[in-house]
Amino acid sequence: MDFLTNINWSQPSWDLFIVLLFVVSAFLYGLSLGRDRILVILTSIYMALAIINTAPYMEGFDISVQINNGSVLKVSVFLGMFAVIFFLVSRSAIARTFGGTSYGSWWHAIVFSFFHTGLMLSIVMQYLPKEILDNISEPMRQYFMADPARFFWLVAPIISMVLVGDDKDQVNK
Repeated sequence: MDFLTNINWSQPSWDLFIVLLFVVSAFLYGLSLGRDRILVILTSIYMALAIINTAPYMEGFDISVQINNGSVLKVSVFLGMFAVIFFLVSRSAIARTFGGTSYGSWWHAIVFSFFHTGLMLSIVMQYLPKEILDNISEPMRQYFMADPARFFWLVAPIISMVLVGDDKDQVNK
């Protein structure tokens, strides 16, 4: 509540941008894509993160290519890798396994979208340059970048997939 009362609407901060992005994405984005598409997106995020974090050439690549700031390059490489993997996965057996075109329950889509958005924000924020991170408040950094928060955003989508289950499971019970 304290955050809402201290908002300066004439000069919006990075914190306000992050909160609005998070809320709008979690609701509108989730409802428009549907549960199964978000599950494919989550799978693609995990694959891209695994590749970017373990690629043997990424450390040297970041040092040898400087475009104003190496961190901007890391964000771009991650988002590009995510887009390529999503394109490939959405046309694969994984997408058909999730059900392909099913929208699922609206609340499933919101839950998965909430965790998807938090995970993406956490990942992107870890690659941002220090100059941008200095403009983000300490509570926002704690919610998305601190080690416990990063662990939460990595694990919460998986736990939600296990706990929420599938619409077919609900029909058969």
